[in-house]
Amino acid sequence: MDEARAVIERLDRIDVLERDGAPPAVLLEELRGLVHDAEAWARLEADERAAAALERCDLALAQPVALRPPIRTAG
Repeated sequence: MDEARAVIERLDRIDVLERDGAPPAVLLEELRGLVHDAEAWARLEADERAAAALERCDLALAQPVALRPPIRTAG
């Protein structure tokens, strides 16, 4: 089950990048890769719910992203 392993490895990479404070563009690129890997897995499994969820993710990732500075709280 190479497709499932690819998804898990991608999730692990995203977790490390997030922990290390990677730039948003790097995370976004990994998320796009995650959707691609998950699509391959869903096709293999032929699961309609997974395919529908991936379609929604794909549409969301196609939207332009406006990067804003982080909100700082007093304290």
